[in-house]
Amino acid sequence: MPKLRMEAVRLVKYRGWSTRKVSRYTGFSQSVIVKWCKKDPTGGWRRIPTISSRPNHHPRELKENVVQKILEIRRSHGRTSEVVHGELVNLGIKVSLNSVRRTIDRHGLMKKRSPWKRSHPHVERPTPLKCGDLVQLDTIHRMVDEKKRLYIFVVLDVYSRWAYARAYSKMNGATSLRFAAEAEKEAGFHFQMLQSDHGPEFGRWFVSQIKKKHRYSRVGKPNDNAHIERFNRTLQEECLDKVEDNVRKINQALKKYLKYYNTKRLHMGISLKVPAELTNRFQAIG
Repeated sequence: MPKLRMEAVRLVKYRGWSTRKVSRYTGFSQSVIVKWCKKDPTGGWRRIPTISSRPNHHPRELKENVVQKILEIRRSHGRTSEVVHGELVNLGIKVSLNSVRRTIDRHGLMKKRSPWKRSHPHVERPTPLKCGDLVQLDTIHRMVDEKKRLYIFVVLDVYSRWAYARAYSKMNGATSLRFAAEAEKEAGFHFQMLQSDHGPEFGRWFVSQIKKKHRYSRVGKPNDNAHIERFNRTLQEECLDKVEDNVRKINQALKKYLKYYNTKRLHMGISLKVPAELTNRFQAIG
């Protein structure tokens, strides 16, 4: 429409058409063509934008002092709309929760869901009854300097708590695919179901190439990956924080630490056993 209005004005100003002729040509009324000509002082050299038909005021709109109070509370601590609404109620200000949400959103203070985190079809979470039934994947980011990072890919079997990790200088789907294959080879048992978050390294290409069952954790729900998140903390406290941020040195340290973790470190989550006991028992049965 903005381009059409510009062309209509140009027909009147430069081609000498009457507004009635332009009206018949474009299909709009003559009065509309006249208004378009008045709106464009350049005579057809700029597009005439569409003006919103939304009313500027509403008889039941919030008073300005209420709006300012909502924004003040939101900016002061950045809490959710429900908390802002609760504080307003405590102050004796009567306003609905939806009005608070709309006000925060209208002023650009609402945290929107990332457009890169696409929804995925739900996949039922299996009950881990043996090794490989549910294997969780994650990535630890380590800052080398202000602009450079390195990445530690981590995998953990929920049933046995067997874990494997390796550091890389790059993070992408191809690296994730190579790491998963290497981890399965080291584990000695087949990965039935993989679970990861929505990181770019575990995107659609990775899922299509891994040729295994795969499920995503819910967005904003790190508890879905609680086992590996807890292992990440243990790994950082007991190993990574004691090593220089260098891929080669980290991999050397990981090789020693993972041998200790899987064969000697007692794990409360598996009744004070070590992961190797459960994996060896599974392999013996198999």
